[in-house]
Amino acid sequence: MQLSLKKPIIFFDLETTGLSITGDRIVEMSIIKVNPNGEEEEYNYRFNPEIEISAEAEAVHHISNAEVSDQPTFKSRAREIARIIEGCDIAGFASSRFDIPMLAEEFARVGVDFDFKKARFVDVQTIFHKKEQRTLTAAYKFYCGKDLNDAHSALADTRATYEVLKAQLDRYGDLPNDIEKLSSYSSQQRNVDLMGRIVYNEQGVETINFGKHKGKAVVDVFKTDPGYFSWILQGDFPQDTKNVFTRIKLASAKK
Repeated sequence: MQLSLKKPIIFFDLETTGLSITGDRIVEMSIIKVNPNGEEEEYNYRFNPEIEISAEAEAVHHISNAEVSDQPTFKSRAREIARIIEGCDIAGFASSRFDIPMLAEEFARVGVDFDFKKARFVDVQTIFHKKEQRTLTAAYKFYCGKDLNDAHSALADTRATYEVLKAQLDRYGDLPNDIEKLSSYSSQQRNVDLMGRIVYNEQGVETINFGKHKGKAVVDVFKTDPGYFSWILQGDFPQDTKNVFTRIKLASAKK
């Protein structure tokens, strides 16, 4: 089934030097941009991350330090990438937990102000887990009847994710072919920041979603734990998360 689109959507996947949003860097990025008329644009980038690729990461994606030593940096291509994805909705496999926050952190690191809040996110893994509880390789086999031979190649994973979503729409009659509804269905929580460190509770209040203050309203924690805001700003949190805490802090100070 072809996607019913009101505006373009990108499917993307990242390969990185490791799993730390703040400490690691992007090594490879693949994008498939699907336009409302069904036409596709494909982009594939490799970057010199300017730090070492961990042995654990290399064992997964098989990209060595030597292979990317002569590649451009993310900074040199960041504005080009931002132009490609500007005005698009965003889809990926487990993208809400890692790829989107990682990309946002890289943009912030190189000074590209990209507003992810304008996009709706569709996480194909969440749809799969709600329906079948598997991995991308199994999803590709289950839905598309194909073996994912190049798993953990960014382009192969990106293409597989796109095909899996179309196959999911074919398989499940109750799954809406509408990006706004798919975004809602594939969201596991109502995130305020991209990482989900802050979420909206049932009353629409910005609430901390981790640590000792989990479940408490952010503004209440600022009142009862004066050092918490400074701890956040000095801690190993993505810039997007720090920006959201700062916005709430400034707003509460005006009241």
